[in-house]
Amino acid sequence: MNAKTIAAVADDAQSEVQNAISGAEDMLKQAASATGEKAAELRGRALEQLKALRERLHDAQQTAVEKGRAAAHATDDYVHENPWRSILAAASLGVVVGLLISRR
Repeated sequence: MNAKTIAAVADDAQSEVQNAISGAEDMLKQAASATGEKAAELRGRALEQLKALRERLHDAQQTAVEKGRAAAHATDDYVHENPWRSILAAASLGVVVGLLISRR
């Protein structure tokens, strides 16, 4: 998954969360001014919406964890298959960081 796709997914998730929260807030505000069955119905719908949001967030968290683990395993496999390349990359990065720090 590239950076643009990840950013788009994150933006979509954030807007979905904001919409769900604002919808639930609206229902709870209406329930506060309503009485009887109408208030109970509005509160119930708001709670259902928040429960669905919690489930979607949990699913998104599980997906992120699984992808993170897959990336970690892929990196581990690459390092075991190409140890000298990995050492060279790490050393090169260390030299660049050292040069940047010494410039200050």
